[in-house]
Amino acid sequence: MNLVSSIIYLAWFLSEILLHRILRGGAQTDKKKQDKGSLAYIWLVIIVFLNLAVFLAYKTRYIIVPGPIMTRIGLTVILLGMILRFAAIQQLGRLFTVVVTIRKDHTLKTDGLYSILRHPAYTGSLLSFLGFGLSLNNWLALAVAFVPVLAAFIHRINVEEKMLTTQFGEEYINYMKHSKRLVPWIY
Repeated sequence: MNLVSSIIYLAWFLSEILLHRILRGGAQTDKKKQDKGSLAYIWLVIIVFLNLAVFLAYKTRYIIVPGPIMTRIGLTVILLGMILRFAAIQQLGRLFTVVVTIRKDHTLKTDGLYSILRHPAYTGSLLSFLGFGLSLNNWLALAVAFVPVLAAFIHRINVEEKMLTTQFGEEYINYMKHSKRLVPWIY
């Protein structure tokens, strides 16, 4: 299971690095400077709290479930999160960037996954962080791996939704009334 865990963790981490490097949104016609440092803030939180979670998983004994089942569940949740994230990115197409940006000829995406959730790529990413915490099989490590990252993503969503409301006005406000942020039918 160690090799499988390592491969999944590495694939997840590398996929996020590649997204960060490739899909930054850099066309001259894009409206930039909308990010307000939220991407750097998310990366800082991820680096600090995931390392702290791993440390706590090895130094404390707050086991969720004895045996390897929780690690397997966690790894499965990471993979499901990756699949959801990449499906959302694929559906958004050229409009997706890792930096909060309005692209030239930007239109509001409200179909597919985006008909249910306003931020399905973030939902997928957060599922992966939840899976990582679960895979550590430690209640304290799970909380440390997930809660600060969730807070950082909510901050980022607030920045993004403010920008989208400014850009699309009433159209985005109406969309907000008919969709949830991260969890279908709940939030």
